[in-house]
Amino acid sequence: MRVVFKTPLLSAGLALLFYSVGLPAASVTQDRLVSASTDADHWLSHGRDLNETRFSPLNDVNTTSVDNLGLIWSYDFDDTRGLEGTPLVADGVMYVTGNWSVVHALDASTGEQLWVYDPGVPRERANAFCCGAINRGVALWEDSVLLGTLDGYLIAIDRTDGRERWRSLTIDPSKNYSITGAPRVANGVVVIGNGGSEYGVRGYVSGYDAATGEQLWRFYTVPGNPQDGFETEQMALAAETWTGQWWTMGGGGTVWDSIAYDPELDLLYIGVGNGAPHNREMRSPDGGDNLYVASIVALRPQTGEYVWHYQQNPGETWDYTATQQMVLADISWQGQTRQVLMQAPKNGFFFIIDRITGELLSAEPFVPVNWASHYDLDTGRPVENRAARYVDEPFNVRPSGLGGHNWHSMSYSLQTGLVYLPALDFAAPMEQEEEYTWFEGQWNLGYKMGHSPFGRLLSQALLRRMLDSYLLAWDPVNQQEVWRAPNPEMGGGGVLSTGGGLVFQGTANNRFTAYDSENGQALWSFDTQHGIVAAPITYSVNGRQYVAVMAGQGGGYSMMIGLKRQAATPKRRVLTFALGGDRVLPGYELPSTRNKPPTTTASAEEIDRGGVAYTRFCARCHGAGVVSDGSVPDLRKLDNSWYENFDQVVLEGLMLSAGMPQFDSVLTPHQSAEIKAYILDRAEDEWVLHNDPSWWLAIKTWLADKVAALLLLFV
Repeated sequence: MRVVFKTPLLSAGLALLFYSVGLPAASVTQDRLVSASTDADHWLSHGRDLNETRFSPLNDVNTTSVDNLGLIWSYDFDDTRGLEGTPLVADGVMYVTGNWSVVHALDASTGEQLWVYDPGVPRERANAFCCGAINRGVALWEDSVLLGTLDGYLIAIDRTDGRERWRSLTIDPSKNYSITGAPRVANGVVVIGNGGSEYGVRGYVSGYDAATGEQLWRFYTVPGNPQDGFETEQMALAAETWTGQWWTMGGGGTVWDSIAYDPELDLLYIGVGNGAPHNREMRSPDGGDNLYVASIVALRPQTGEYVWHYQQNPGETWDYTATQQMVLADISWQGQTRQVLMQAPKNGFFFIIDRITGELLSAEPFVPVNWASHYDLDTGRPVENRAARYVDEPFNVRPSGLGGHNWHSMSYSLQTGLVYLPALDFAAPMEQEEEYTWFEGQWNLGYKMGHSPFGRLLSQALLRRMLDSYLLAWDPVNQQEVWRAPNPEMGGGGVLSTGGGLVFQGTANNRFTAYDSENGQALWSFDTQHGIVAAPITYSVNGRQYVAVMAGQGGGYSMMIGLKRQAATPKRRVLTFALGGDRVLPGYELPSTRNKPPTTTASAEEIDRGGVAYTRFCARCHGAGVVSDGSVPDLRKLDNSWYENFDQVVLEGLMLSAGMPQFDSVLTPHQSAEIKAYILDRAEDEWVLHNDPSWWLAIKTWLADKVAALLLLFV
């Protein structure tokens, strides 16, 4: 653990910290959190209010004044990995998380660093993290900052000086669990889940005493080995929906992101993830609904007692998680006011659920869907396309496992009654693995992970045409699209809506944009120098409204898809804007020229086998087709000395301390050589491409795009 101070504190007292930034101290109590929807100045919890709306009534920045919005301050991070956090702001201080679960406290009006807390996450555990060394944020309770760390700790930090108060280990460290999500606080109980489904873990969510760190309860989301007995009646009942020896592969069902709390009903809602492996045929070979994967579960926050559940995808087999943001709202539904929970999860249907009983009220597709025709409201179950389960033959499922909407936060405007969400229309082939091999501590999906048989340029042209990414305005009452704003690149970041009639979103093409919330017209935009996946916030200090967002491409599908958006890698930053702001981001130098990569002498068959192995073990970080998004090194563009020392890195762990895993337990030297051959083959493609005369490159790009369009006619 390391704490760094940059602003001299007059004493260790909390009041004097806030005095040093000119604001009164105030404890973040249950009353403050409950009334957050009417407290426009602060952003006290992950979704701004306990309803998780991400809507702010602040309106000084509005459709008329937004032209005068400009950068007021920025704060740089040292790491090059993606930024996914939602900053919190309380009483003039911003609390924001960078890579490796490091917390930064900043003066919210100037960006001046107050303190930095580093929990000391061991970099050699990087192989246990699904989607990069990211963190989505912290929680505030009284005078503590509450943090979940990548290596599975829940930690309380003093808001005054950044010193650690307590830490509790929430996982079995011998398993590949991790925490990337933000904790939530339900009247003094800190609730935290975890990730690691693809690595073979068993999901659960836990409640801890916010004052002491004592574990109060634990609710498992999938049953364990029946011979060990079941923790609760719910686990015994859930076991009846599983077959085979699922527990040997973990089962999955991790609660890695969305959690919401209704203080009036005293209900805690958790979103449960996919099964493990993804393919049900592998984990539960004789079928079954596999409770509680892909479900929303309601619990009592003080005890973890089960109240109800609704399963969106019985027998989930496509990586369709229910971990996406849940919004709690009271809406007019069929002539009466209903207390509902709204969610737009990966499977492409927008759900409206009675949050008192768990009754399904509506499920309509918000993106194109082919795995099911509709939901039967009497049974609450989807009417599936049988072929979509890819048991007999491959199926091009839509949406893909990336989801019609992933973790990137949506916003529910109390002004327009619309939900604004980052939508993705992308189909992907799924095919049974003939001979499935389980690897402890590695990704285990249970279906083929084929690499592209096309050249790099054609592969990227195909990908561009297959992806349709946009900001979607959705009417939840009428269950229909109102407007959309297309994103020129794959993947839009999280969303903020405001009382000023604006919707803010950052995108992968290095833009931060404000849209008119009524019609989607783009009113203002800023060049962020880096792609954005995180969600913006807005707050007020001394009567001045600020809008802030974290700029730093990476994480999840950005790393795996590997679409490179820029020639350089500028600093990852917090960017904060206000009316009248006139700051300019510093320029940056383009990468220097590099040596031509070595030419591989491997056969086509060896290169092909290397592509298969690379896709299973390397693509989740370094990108499909060896095209990195820039948050980790692009393996096609390394200094030649790294190719010469390839085995030392991959098999001997030369770069463990930097977060590069060691693969000697799953790869032989021969397989490592084949992966290297595949990488060098791709490196040569990239070298030739970017050393062609510009006119020839333009012709090839045009030809690849036309061929991609033709090939898509047969998909």
